Amino acid sequence: MRALVSAFALLVAVSASAEALPYSVVFRGDPVFERLVGKAEAEGWRALPLGDRTVAVAKNFLGVPYVNYTLEIDNHVEAPSVNLWGMDCWTFFEISIGFARMLAVKSSDYTPADLLAMIELDRYRGGRCTGSYLSRLHFLEDWAQDNQRRGLVRNMTRALGGELIHGRYVNEMSHTWRSSRYLRNDPRLLSGLRQMEDHDAALQVYQIPRDKVYGVESEIHSGDVICVTGRGPEGYTEHVGLAYRDGAGRLHFMHASKDEHRVVIDVPIHEYLYRYHRFAGIMVVRPLDVPSSQHSSLALN
Repeated sequence: MRALVSAFALLVAVSASAEALPYSVVFRGDPVFERLVGKAEAEGWRALPLGDRTVAVAKNFLGVPYVNYTLEIDNHVEAPSVNLWGMDCWTFFEISIGFARMLAVKSSDYTPADLLAMIELDRYRGGRCTGSYLSRLHFLEDWAQDNQRRGLVRNMTRALGGELIHGRYVNEMSHTWRSSRYLRNDPRLLSGLRQMEDHDAALQVYQIPRDKVYGVESEIHSGDVICVTGRGPEGYTEHVGLAYRDGAGRLHFMHASKDEHRVVIDVPIHEYLYRYHRFAGIMVVRPLDVPSSQHSSLALN
C-alpha cells in the first residue's frame, strides 16, 4: 500500500503515478477527528472488542447530516477520503470501522492520515487505491468477498441460515452513470464498470429473509455490518448500516438515513425491514481487526 502523507501536509499521494489531491479535498472534519481521538483515549476504547469499539465510534456520529455522493471528490483522480461533516450509508459504516481499527493498529499519536490508511485498506480491491475509479469496491457483496479474502471480515450470512439469492442482474451504475462525476468526465470507464457489474452478478450471494431475521437476532453482534437486500431482480443490496444492541438487549439498526437526513439509531432490525416493501432481508458481515501480518504494510504516521 502506498504511504499517505501526514495529516498536516498539503497533499495526499494516491499512487506513485497518480496525480495528487489536496488534503482539504480528501479529509474534512479535523476538529471532529481530534475530539474523537481525545474521547477514545479518555474512555479506553482501544481495549474494547472491535464490535463494541466500532459502536462507540459510531454513536458519536449520531445527528451527522446525510450527504449523498460523499465519495465523488474529483473529476478524474480516485483517492481514499473521509468526510466527518456529512456521511452516506456506506461512509458511515466504513469510517466507524476504520477509526475503530486504527485504535488497535496504533497505540497513540493518531492522525487523519492513519484513518485514511484504514479507509484505503477497506474500500479498495486488494486494499490499494491505484488512483482509478475502478479500483474502488462499488458493491457491498463484492466488498464483503474481497475483504473476507484478506481476513478483514467474516460473512456470517450463510452460517446464520442465509439462503442463496437467484436470478439477479447488476447494471445500476452503468445505467445511471451520469450521476457519477468520475464517469461523466471519463466515459471510457464504463467498459470496466460493466465488467465489474458482470462479476458482481455472478457471485454467490446469500441473504437471511426478513421473516427469519428476528429468529437470528440473538446471534448478531453489535458492530456487525447489516447489508439490507432488495427484492430484485436488479442488484442485491439496497442499504447498509450497523447492528447496535441497546442496554435492554434489543438489536437496533444504526445507519445514515436518507429519509431522516442524518445518522440515527433506528428501530430493531427486524422491524426496520418491514418499513419498505422493497426490502427482502439482510446480509450480516462481521468486521475483524487488521491481522498483525498486515501491519507492516500499513504506512501509518
